[in-house]
Amino acid sequence: MPVLVVDCANVMGSRPDGWWRDRAGAATRLRDRLAGLSGYQVILVVEGKARHVGPVDGVEVVSAPGSGDDTIVEVAAEHPGCTVVTADRELRRRCVEVGAEILGPGWLLERLDQ
Repeated sequence: MPVLVVDCANVMGSRPDGWWRDRAGAATRLRDRLAGLSGYQVILVVEGKARHVGPVDGVEVVSAPGSGDDTIVEVAAEHPGCTVVTADRELRRRCVEVGAEILGPGWLLERLDQ
């Protein structure tokens, strides 16, 4: 099953829906929506105020102890050929260097909105 590594902060930030007022709540809502995404092993990388969001069936949650970007690169390196969902240009470059494919938040949100 293909691995999908999701940059939680970047995906949340791609839509101005008030996520900044409750980062943990927004991360929880994204995690729950990801649980319905079939065909992928989903890994959601959380950081900052969302750091304590836990996993659910269908979504592994990795809490970044420091930089979310560094953790995403580490997770991508552990899963060669995975797909990382982020719009962050520097993070995209770093993930490609460790063998990841890249897709933007729009791709993911389009699938979650179906």
